[in-house]
Amino acid sequence: MIDLSHLHGKTVAVLGLGKSGLASVKALIKSGAVVWAWDDNEDSRHQLDALELTPVNLVECDWNQPDMLVISPGIPSTFPTPHPAAEKARRAGKPIVCDVELLCTTAAHVPMLAITGTNGKSTTTALTAHIIAQSGIKTQVGGNLGYPVLGFDALEADDCYVLELSSYQLDLIADAAFDASALLNITPDHLDRHGGMPGYIGAKRNIFTHQKGPKWAIISIDDEPCAQMATELAREGGHRMVEISVSGPAQHGVYVDDHWLVDDLDGHKNPVLDLTTVSHMPGRHNWQNIAFAYALCRARNVATDDIIAGVMSFPGLAHRQEQLGAMNGIVFVNDSKATNAEATARALSAYDNIYWILGGKPKEGGINGLDPFYSHIKKAFLIGAATDDFAATLDGHLPYEKCGTLDIATKRAFACAQADIANQPAPENAPSAPVILLSPACASFDQFKSFEARGEAFRTLFNALSSQSPDQEAL
Repeated sequence: MIDLSHLHGKTVAVLGLGKSGLASVKALIKSGAVVWAWDDNEDSRHQLDALELTPVNLVECDWNQPDMLVISPGIPSTFPTPHPAAEKARRAGKPIVCDVELLCTTAAHVPMLAITGTNGKSTTTALTAHIIAQSGIKTQVGGNLGYPVLGFDALEADDCYVLELSSYQLDLIADAAFDASALLNITPDHLDRHGGMPGYIGAKRNIFTHQKGPKWAIISIDDEPCAQMATELAREGGHRMVEISVSGPAQHGVYVDDHWLVDDLDGHKNPVLDLTTVSHMPGRHNWQNIAFAYALCRARNVATDDIIAGVMSFPGLAHRQEQLGAMNGIVFVNDSKATNAEATARALSAYDNIYWILGGKPKEGGINGLDPFYSHIKKAFLIGAATDDFAATLDGHLPYEKCGTLDIATKRAFACAQADIANQPAPENAPSAPVILLSPACASFDQFKSFEARGEAFRTLFNALSSQSPDQEAL
């Protein structure tokens, strides 16, 4: 657990008692702080009983007393409407921060690599941490992905923290600086929480704001917001700029030339990895993830050979183009994490002969813009609240069925794929093998509590079907 002894004797308010909030409370108590903790959910407040801590209603308390507010990133502190406790803290002139700020304040001596972006940040974070750990460096990974940062073990200067940071977290850092910061991409997302696109871009830019000296600013130049930000950062100076591209050369950066990963960090344009050999990470979006992880690991002084070995041994993440297995030559891919059209586009671009399961609670823009990938899709199977809207978008362009629920969609997709194989046989597991792809382009909250729950339901359906199939194999 992280030592926050600089807050010993201080009164610290904590709003929100999810994973990060509860870890913050525990670290603060252990460090000798006076903790005022609150959650609007009564059941969540009962978690304080085991800590012998009495909840303090942060909407009704005297805000002259706390020294700061540590707020869970999921709770609005500004847009669209600030939580009343956050508004009272702001009016009292008290800092409003998240747990990442506290980690950086107390563990500045430990190398920190930070990753953000609209899409791909979880895979890039996990891949980076895997490579660094495999190289023999003691590593802890968390933040927006998985483990709350104040629950980390205390590390030393030869070790490494690898952090995935969301725009919500980046909006709540005041002074946090990272040894290497990476911005993968920016497309519209969470705009209501940032007051529009400029606010969202500004939150992402915070990952670079407090870097000083030779710290690495690693940024894509393949989308316009990132490319413009890269130009601005280079003009300001003070960073080691590392540009990333999967579309063309990036001078003194890391880029993809045809299907080769090229290291030009030292100006030598060295091809280091044939990306077509990384069969467990298909698609250009994964090439971008690999390029970023390569640059981040180089920033941590990991040898090129160790980076390549780590890429090749990376097991991948659940629910992110996770290949569950194959039955009768039909591949099942769980991409439940694809909660917007941009993420789904990455999956659709990676496969052919797709039987596409999509739908849920729609986001702004729906599935507009995915028409360039229609040629990859045999048929769509619609579920959830988005069914009628998505049917209207697909009508006249793709065959589709309104299935309602994931179980019906999965069974119908499998049946259709089997029928098509019977009518037009193809070599088992060839590149043109049918792919049943769950890539919803929607949030899950109409039918599931999370994208993880949706992905696990799909896995359960695959397992049930495979138990009935004589021709099932793992991938």
